[in-house]
Amino acid sequence: MTVTGFLLAVGSAASFSLSGIFASALMEAGWSAGAAAATRIALAALVLLIPTLVMLRGAWDLVRRAWGSVLLFGALAIAGCQLAFFMAVQFIPPSLALLIEFMGPVLLVFWTWARSRIAPSAITLLGTAFAVLGLVAVSGGVLTGGLHPLGILFALVAAVGNAAYYAAGAKADHGIPPIPFVGVGLLVGAVILALVTATGLLPFAATGDAGIIAGRPMPAWVLVAGMVLISTVLAYVLGVAASRRLGATVSSFAGYGEPLFGIIWTILLLSVLPTAMQWLGAALIIVGVVTVKIGEIHQARRLARSAPSSPDGSDRSIPSPRGSRE
Repeated sequence: MTVTGFLLAVGSAASFSLSGIFASALMEAGWSAGAAAATRIALAALVLLIPTLVMLRGAWDLVRRAWGSVLLFGALAIAGCQLAFFMAVQFIPPSLALLIEFMGPVLLVFWTWARSRIAPSAITLLGTAFAVLGLVAVSGGVLTGGLHPLGILFALVAAVGNAAYYAAGAKADHGIPPIPFVGVGLLVGAVILALVTATGLLPFAATGDAGIIAGRPMPAWVLVAGMVLISTVLAYVLGVAASRRLGATVSSFAGYGEPLFGIIWTILLLSVLPTAMQWLGAALIIVGVVTVKIGEIHQARRLARSAPSSPDGSDRSIPSPRGSRE
């Protein structure tokens, strides 16, 4: 663990959290959610295309053998998650949509439990309870008209994509390095979004009108560039660099700073203040996901200590999967 690694992880979280700000400004200027998502993923895929081709030169057989993981990553974790998030921010503030999306790790806990039939630790379950209570507190605004139910629904879909993001990222036995894995995933997501928009199932509307950030007009190309280069390409590159220095568990744990930055950017740039109940819900969700990660670390250590050893004294326990939001 190095200071540089943590700084890279913080930079990645801060970059990812700006996506809602840029997307909201574009949609207020007349962009549809489909146009924002498709443009972000397609241009980011183009930016990473050359590094992906260089790193996969002579190794495309790895992609062929790992087509299932790549397809899951591109279709659900990238295309589905991004589109659902951008749809959500049409109805609810970006900070709240981001917080609900970060229920993904909680969903992943239950998926892992059902698949492995190994119950999570009490700490993990406590964190899950905190996160669910936080979601209830945040969603409580629906009853008073403070939040739109469609916003909550789309944010929950994004949470499923977020869970798939971590699940696919943790699978490293295919041998594809993080950067080309992300690059190929972006290409898959871009193709899917292009097909959906081409058929008319997903409205695609884009304008050259300026968007408003911090009370000032911003040209559309500046907003698109920020969304692609900062919130997508830079965020992924910083995340990959952080994971190489910190390891999968610590880097993903540090990535939970993203909701905090989402609130900060929303207050500073959009002047949107959550209600007291929403602040409480935000705090509970953050506490919940942090506690869940602590529980996962505790569970991994407990299983490692209880794992049988081979006759020669070597440990036969299975190492925890490496992977992060890369």
